[in-house]
Amino acid sequence: MRRRDLIGAVAVGTLAGAGAGFGATRVFGAGDGDADAPDNGQASRVAAPALGGRVTRLQMVTSWPKGLPGLGISAERVGQFCREMSGGTLDIKVLAAGEMVGALEVFDAVRSGAADMYHSAEYYWTGRHPAYAFFTTVPFGMTAPEIMGWLDFAGGQALWDELAGEFGIIAMQAANTGVQTGGWFKREVRSLDDFRGLKMRIPGIGGEVVREMGGSAQVIPAGEVFGALQSGVIDAAEFVGPFNDLALGFFRVAPFMYAPGFHEPGGALAVGVNRGVWERLSTEHKAIIRTACMATNHLSLGEFHERSAEALDILVSREGVQVRQFPDDVVRRAAEVSRDVVLRAGSSDALGRRIYESWEKCFRRMRPWSNAADGGYYAMRKLADG
Repeated sequence: MRRRDLIGAVAVGTLAGAGAGFGATRVFGAGDGDADAPDNGQASRVAAPALGGRVTRLQMVTSWPKGLPGLGISAERVGQFCREMSGGTLDIKVLAAGEMVGALEVFDAVRSGAADMYHSAEYYWTGRHPAYAFFTTVPFGMTAPEIMGWLDFAGGQALWDELAGEFGIIAMQAANTGVQTGGWFKREVRSLDDFRGLKMRIPGIGGEVVREMGGSAQVIPAGEVFGALQSGVIDAAEFVGPFNDLALGFFRVAPFMYAPGFHEPGGALAVGVNRGVWERLSTEHKAIIRTACMATNHLSLGEFHERSAEALDILVSREGVQVRQFPDDVVRRAAEVSRDVVLRAGSSDALGRRIYESWEKCFRRMRPWSNAADGGYYAMRKLADG
């Protein structure tokens, strides 16, 4: 698609009246919205703006290793789409974890204005507010389509705006992993007893569930997980699923893969933009960023599903990975604990309660259809397969 065709197809109405603002766009960078940012060698990599005017350059810090399949590539897609749709007048430099700040430091970098925007997972910020978990995923919670239904059509985005606004950030969906695996384990999980004393890499409130089940949970950036498994710092690790995990090599030190996972039935990723930076953007550039995130979110669902199918075949047929399902007693206990943990995340304050109540109401309304449609079809297809 040509740039203008893509804008027209994805954001009809959003960009109505656009076209006059590009010439007035100033160049600014993190922490300096009123002065021209240094070139930093970027001009040579940006085509001459098709619509004329100055180039706005932003820095996006991410929680992902450079070029990481799925997650890192989704961040790069946002930048690519912004350049293409703006005709080069909006140039986003995407930085991998560690290039400017650490993987788990991107929120503070954007909040303080040290960086303009981030690509990450909102459940990393539950230390700032427990209800952030609902905008990524919670155990036994919503799948990717259900998350999108809540955020886009049932008031979830307005509540996210309110929460992120308390920290001076504008946030939006910018990828989804779909259902994730339960993790990679050095030893087979035969019963709930195997979770007692287990040291596991697992973020978000899924980590709280593991603690309640007798284990310990750690939040470790993607690039450090393999080393932690190899050295014995942890006994197990979840990250995303076959697509990412094959590239990160977890199977080499933890051969048992459990699927599905109960902790992340749909992992929404986010772009967060410093509010001061956002307010100084033109109407056109704001619409382009939102559209780029929407397009990336759309592409990620198909990509994660198809690529994970390919990766799973490689892991099983070539690498000898053993795929397991959690025993029934593990699932029952995890479900029991999750109800309390999720409720606590939504009970921290008045805003947290409103977020939880909105999420819970929408979840209960969607579940009968999800069970009848997706769940019913999967059962029917399995029966048809014999």
